Amino acid sequence: MPVDVDIPELGESVSEVTVLEWLRADGDYVDKDEPICTLETDKANVDLPAPSAGLLRQLKKVDDTLSVGDVLAQIEEGAAPAGDGNGATVQDAPAVEVAAEEAEPAAVEDSADVTDLSSLSPAVRRLVEENGLDPSQIEGTGRGGRLIKQDVLAVLKEQERDARDQATASPATEPAPAVARSAPAPAAPIEPAPPPAPVEAPAPKPKPAPAPVAAAPAPTADGTRREPMSRIRKRIAQRLTDAQRTAAMLTTFNEVDLSQVMALRKRHKERFQEKHGVSLGLMSFFSRATIIALQDIPAVNASVEDEDIVYHDYVNLGIAVSSERGLMVPIVRHAHDLSMAGIEGEIKRLALAARDNKLTLDELSGGTFTITNGGVFGSMMSTPILTPPQTGILGARLSNA
Repeated sequence: MPVDVDIPELGESVSEVTVLEWLRADGDYVDKDEPICTLETDKANVDLPAPSAGLLRQLKKVDDTLSVGDVLAQIEEGAAPAGDGNGATVQDAPAVEVAAEEAEPAAVEDSADVTDLSSLSPAVRRLVEENGLDPSQIEGTGRGGRLIKQDVLAVLKEQERDARDQATASPATEPAPAVARSAPAPAAPIEPAPPPAPVEAPAPKPKPAPAPVAAAPAPTADGTRREPMSRIRKRIAQRLTDAQRTAAMLTTFNEVDLSQVMALRKRHKERFQEKHGVSLGLMSFFSRATIIALQDIPAVNASVEDEDIVYHDYVNLGIAVSSERGLMVPIVRHAHDLSMAGIEGEIKRLALAARDNKLTLDELSGGTFTITNGGVFGSMMSTPILTPPQTGILGARLSNA
């Protein structure tokens, strides 16, 4: 009996998700707890694991919106794994890779040097790197033309078919043996027989047309066009407008002399890098100063819930990070217990996770205070917006943090 794959509880404020990408194709054999798709919530992208092993049957498509409890797919337990002809699997990848390298070695070498893979999802990037593909030559069928795993698997399957066709056709192209060698010598010269007509290898099969991509709406006569917002951008817009509507926000501007901090950083940054493996940035100085200030003034490290003020004896420091999906605020948890090296390392880890869309829901919730740096955008001054239910935010101008 098939096992239903439904949308689990992903957080108390998450009620709907969008299917961002299928990591395994329809009909693939999947192991228990293997990620089968990526779901987009209004906070982060989440990989959904398979509840059991078997053949995957997709019931929903990319960009479908689902609620918690909806059935996304089914898994047929007890079905045979690889070799049942149900699409390319991980076991097939090495053979496909060899075929691809034999067919186009030069193209693989060239693409590996010039292609930027940072914008691809981890699953797609792994397939592209393992098989030496050029993602710029593959037409994406995801949202906005994004390259998804099914696109890469389709290319690999086509390359495998082409390699098999070439291997089948190669014996037919070999010249026929010369029968005249074994015949007795003729009395008179005989005109040499014309060479056999070369047998043409069958033309490669045309690549199947990719699934239609929802093209960006064409501009109207007045030069405008509409594009749907992602779920996380909708959530960002909602939270920002809620903060402006419900909080009495006040911004003050202060100029700070950082000459001694800059001198200290310059004097110790090389040894700091060698000892701790992370650079000594200005953000760690601001973070430590903020933590000390929050411990001295607990009211700023508090939150408002209904008619109560909730004071926190810990500091979960939010660090605003700009990503392609919008402004995100990952949380450095229990920052008051971390050294400057620990803060720097955690900020670096969270920033890389935000760039690669690997932040978890826990890493995006529970902050008690936030720091944002408008200096990276070249601004002279800014008025940051609170992150509810927090009561304060620090806007810094650090151009070299």
